[in-house]
Amino acid sequence: MDIRVYVTDRAKRARAAARKLATVSSTVKNTALLKMADALVAQASALLTANAKDLEEAKRRGLSKAMIDRLTLDPKRIGEMAAGLRDVAALPDPVGEVVKMVRRPNGMQVGRVRVPIGVIGIVYESRPNVTADAASLCLKAGNAVVLRGGSEAVQSNAAIIQILSTVGVESGLPEGCIVFLDNPDRQAVMEMLKLEALIDLIIPRGGESLMKTVTEHSRIPVIKHDKGLCHTYVDEGADLSMARAICLNAKVQRPGTCNAMETLLVHEGIASDFLPGMIRALREAGVEVRGCSKSRAIVSEIKEATEEDWTTEYLDLILAVKVVKNMDEAMEHIARYGSQHSEAIVTRDYGRARQFLNEVDACAVFVNASTRLNDGYQFGLGAEIGISTSRIHARGPMGLEELTTTKYIVLGEGQLRE
Repeated sequence: MDIRVYVTDRAKRARAAARKLATVSSTVKNTALLKMADALVAQASALLTANAKDLEEAKRRGLSKAMIDRLTLDPKRIGEMAAGLRDVAALPDPVGEVVKMVRRPNGMQVGRVRVPIGVIGIVYESRPNVTADAASLCLKAGNAVVLRGGSEAVQSNAAIIQILSTVGVESGLPEGCIVFLDNPDRQAVMEMLKLEALIDLIIPRGGESLMKTVTEHSRIPVIKHDKGLCHTYVDEGADLSMARAICLNAKVQRPGTCNAMETLLVHEGIASDFLPGMIRALREAGVEVRGCSKSRAIVSEIKEATEEDWTTEYLDLILAVKVVKNMDEAMEHIARYGSQHSEAIVTRDYGRARQFLNEVDACAVFVNASTRLNDGYQFGLGAEIGISTSRIHARGPMGLEELTTTKYIVLGEGQLRE
């Protein structure tokens, strides 16, 4: 089949399903999500078999450790996918919520109500759990979804979507509400981005090249889920024990994620007390540390950092370290090199904490907490569609409300315009 026809046909199925899904009751949606969760766990062996094929191919292609980590499914991650579906089912349904209602001087009532966006196209790489998270959130918010995962995860994604689609239809959801583009040809994405009459929103999740391709070629509005060049600044007078725990967690808990710390900034007043123990702990955890000249004067065995290190999202056990004069220099560094994703300060000074919160521009800013907490589940949103680094419509972890729009409703009693 011609690739344009192939993609258009599937988008048309999603558009037809979206009209029906918009009015499906919360009870039906929640029941479907719970049954989907049960089915993922029950059919875990089939998911692991499919994933093993992707992993074998990924190793043959020489993909990085970070990419392979993102790609890997195991019983725990399958359980987490199922838990995410159950969490979404337990959340309030935003569809139909009256956001505001006012009575005008002529007596008519004017309000706004939450409604589904319609059809959402999601282009993503590696992580198969995105498939379940994206589908569950879109469905609960009343949206049909067109999913285009990376070629490296095609077997895993197909297996997950087969389970979700089958159970969804059996539970009363319209056929076509979950559509998967299983053609690995990149032209499928390019054709998808032209379908502004069928798809209402594109959400890309992945590396810089994917973001550039989507934003340059899409005729459809885009909400970017861009790279995470995240910093933690350890302030003068910080609780050093707390700082070590936070920094270690932010770097090593799962380094292949967008909210992992990539650069550590340390106030020069505590650098000599903090860095030796901190770097020792990082190296024991397998982290390669690259430092500025001031850092290397304190811990000489670390590698020298270059300008490129300040601009690199490693997604690996590599960390850049810089000693700064004060918080102002730390914030200047973040403003210059950060990606407006996740930024943190560790401090006991209330005034500086407030200043950092007010002045640092990011979708999430943390005081005395790990950047790894920038996550929809951790923020109480249930599973997330991703972390938006855009400024329009949604910013930060995107949950159910961010997957809806609003329409005006007007209640009158014969009012006319004079």
